[in-house]
Amino acid sequence: MYYPLPKYLTVGRSYIDNLGLIAVDNIEKETIMGVSHIYNVDFQHNYIRTPLGGFINHSEDPNCELIDSGIYKELRTTKDIKIGEELTLKYSLYEVCNYLNK
Repeated sequence: MYYPLPKYLTVGRSYIDNLGLIAVDNIEKETIMGVSHIYNVDFQHNYIRTPLGGFINHSEDPNCELIDSGIYKELRTTKDIKIGEELTLKYSLYEVCNYLNK
């Protein structure tokens, strides 16, 4: 059976921007959660974003990072994450856009 997100994550209200990835269970540091981006020049910014990549928000103090695995990138936690906490990433594949200020 296909699940768009790991069972310990959901999409919910973000304190950063609209919607984000929210932990519904505790997640240990260095957990690889799955593929977030797939390289493809036919898509915006040269990447197809999976639900992991499409809903994670930018932070200057992130709790996740991207791991380069060739043509795709995986999302990995860099800190222990508690239930209810939003997962964040320091964007490096494309510019940060703040849609609320436009």
